[in-house]
Amino acid sequence: MANVAIIIARGGSKRIPRKNIKDFLGKPIIAYSIETALRSNLFDYVMVSTDDDEIAQVATKYGAQVPFMRSKKTSDDHSTTADVIIEVLDSLKNINKQFKNVCCIYPTAPFISIENLTKSYQKLIDQKLDTVFPVCKFSSAIQRALIIDENEKLKMISPETMNVRSQDLTPAYYDAGQFYWLRTETFQLNKKIYSDNSGSIILNEMEVQDIDNLMDWELAQLKFKLINKTKDGL
Repeated sequence: MANVAIIIARGGSKRIPRKNIKDFLGKPIIAYSIETALRSNLFDYVMVSTDDDEIAQVATKYGAQVPFMRSKKTSDDHSTTADVIIEVLDSLKNINKQFKNVCCIYPTAPFISIENLTKSYQKLIDQKLDTVFPVCKFSSAIQRALIIDENEKLKMISPETMNVRSQDLTPAYYDAGQFYWLRTETFQLNKKIYSDNSGSIILNEMEVQDIDNLMDWELAQLKFKLINKTKDGL
């Protein structure tokens, strides 16, 4: 199988201090990503990439490996997810660990599921894709999006769609921000998460929540409780 899960969790969160290890309904939020990866049986190696000693301690407590610490170069606000993965793969190679496929998982993804990880992995393999990641459909047609110009007047981004029925417009999707399956060889060559040979699985809005501020955090907890209440049939 030769798959590695890389959970990327730097310590410098500003909008929600210590976000990656903040308690989320009874345990550090990063624990959901670690435990789901471990239980999935999809990975030969589950690790956390971090620049923070406390995050490293929490990660190992919940079963992840922390074979090395992240460099300062990939721990600032300008480093991309691709930058971090490239560095981690190079560092893994230096300790004689190489993998055919990589799954980069975000530490604030409590809605991640074994089912979706497995479905995405299967799609990567069966369709010979470069990358696969979960997306969610925009609730409104983005072709009808409005902007406010310098004179504070409203304008349509795509005015040619003004009289087109909503159901006739092409659906649009956004990155759910949970994980990315990547073919290692192709990724190291192109150094891009998205390519012309990328695929996706589609999640519903209840399975997706950006967590950028405390209001987002509260919403995520409410969604999580509701999902699990439904699963339990209560």
